[in-house]
Amino acid sequence: MSNECKKERHAKRSKSDMVNLIQNVDQKDDLKYNRRAFLKTAVGASMALGLSTVPFSVRAMMGLSEPDHERVEIAKLADLPEGDSVTFYYPTENDPALLIHTVNGDLVAYNSACTHLMCPVFYEKEEDVLLCPCHKGYFDVNNGHPVAGPPQRELPLIEIEVENGTVYAVGRQFRHG
Repeated sequence: MSNECKKERHAKRSKSDMVNLIQNVDQKDDLKYNRRAFLKTAVGASMALGLSTVPFSVRAMMGLSEPDHERVEIAKLADLPEGDSVTFYYPTENDPALLIHTVNGDLVAYNSACTHLMCPVFYEKEEDVLLCPCHKGYFDVNNGHPVAGPPQRELPLIEIEVENGTVYAVGRQFRHG
């Protein structure tokens, strides 16, 4: 082969290669799909999501996160001796709760679904503790905080009132701390 043929073939190939390299470049796409456009979109989406949570945060700070529940009769105080407990449902029929008359004479009430895996929680009079038998989770009877086992969150507190020897459930608190 002569040197002229090689040069000619090489020139054609490089020329067509260059054409192929610039044919796939579209300046409109480069301006539309670049790093700046991506960051603008990401920041805008983050701001939109952040702003959409503001009403819920304000509601929670004002204490409006849960509607007021009606007053529900739980038991007669005379029927609940010290060191005993009674199961009731509050605020709905699907929410089991436990009213405890502790060995110290205090009255406390909590939702009785364990905060670990929703197993039922029972009052152990001998140890004066709330027990979840599924995974040996223990809760302090005085405040509902976990003291042993896998539960990490405290039991929701049922607010109670005693009037004329009758115990009523009047509200529920979800506490964190």
